Amino acid sequence: MDNNANYTLVGAFVVLLVSASVLAIIWLSSGLSAVDYTHYLIYSEESVSGLSLDAPVEYNGVNVGEVKEITLDQANPHLVKVLMKIKSTTPVTQGTVAMLTSRGVTGVAFIALKDVGNNMQPLVTQPGQEYPIIPTKPSIFMRLDAALSTLTKSVEVVSNTFAALLDKENLKSIKDILANLDNASLSLSNNSKKLDTIMVNTSLASQQLAPLLKYSSNAMKTLEIQTLPATYDLLNNLNDVARTLHEVTTQLKQNPSMLLRGATRQPLGPGEKR
Repeated sequence: MDNNANYTLVGAFVVLLVSASVLAIIWLSSGLSAVDYTHYLIYSEESVSGLSLDAPVEYNGVNVGEVKEITLDQANPHLVKVLMKIKSTTPVTQGTVAMLTSRGVTGVAFIALKDVGNNMQPLVTQPGQEYPIIPTKPSIFMRLDAALSTLTKSVEVVSNTFAALLDKENLKSIKDILANLDNASLSLSNNSKKLDTIMVNTSLASQQLAPLLKYSSNAMKTLEIQTLPATYDLLNNLNDVARTLHEVTTQLKQNPSMLLRGATRQPLGPGEKR
């Protein structure tokens, strides 16, 4: 009887120990402290290749959650629906956007969250939505692919333009222009000696004209300083003579006897003597 009781106690102790171990493992696997999570959805128009379940979700480089589900949207197969579990303390606002990002050379994909707006209102579930939906923006690879596509189209347009420009007629015109330039260069080379002679003669002529120009300058100065003032004085004297002759002529017309008798003397004034 005592042996059966001992076995029962040992069995109960083992069961309790195993149960406690299982509960401890579950508790440790879920974290030492209880953390509240909020579920969010994103819809991606690009491929999510490399993104897997339990992939991290980061907010400005800080791990705030993980990916819980990746499925195709049943209403629009072009969209990939990604369900994320994010810590409730994460400041997910109406200005928050999500972007698929790859980490370094490992190629491990994760979801990067970032706030790009000034609307700090919390993101909430809208009517008709199962979870709050975070808008997305193209990944770096998507933007690089779009840029390369645009560059390829531009290069193609430029190539077609050059192909149209360099047709047979235009090539012939370009060859003619080059030939004319070659002839002009040859002509200039042949006439270079003549041009040198002309330049030398021009220089000599300039040297010969220099003394003449200097003499002309001196003559102008002499004319300005000496001749012109004397000429002005002569003209003034001639003007005085002409005025005097005019007065004499006027008096002769009035009194012709002045030629015989002379000019009549004016009567003396009071106090004057002859």
